[in-house]
Amino acid sequence: MELRIAQSALEDLQAIQTYYREQDVPHIGDDIVAAILKHCGMLQTHPDAGRVVPEFSLDHIREFIHAPFRVVYLRQAKEVVLIRVWRSERQLDLPQSET
Repeated sequence: MELRIAQSALEDLQAIQTYYREQDVPHIGDDIVAAILKHCGMLQTHPDAGRVVPEFSLDHIREFIHAPFRVVYLRQAKEVVLIRVWRSERQLDLPQSET
């Protein structure tokens, strides 16, 4: 199964790196992003590994927690699309074009 990263998730990952760079610890942001992407790799063979996102209760919108972040993805027939990477306490609100 192919793993794709949507523009929204790419921007989220870049924002994580920017935040830690602004805190003068850019290596922490880089390490977090690398760890999240490594964790996402398992979705290629186990696309059902994450739980259904509670806010939507739709089987194809799933997430896993990579503390302190929620990694939200769409499970589709031939690909998994990473769509958001947000702090775990943040309420989820997806743009209509991504659902």
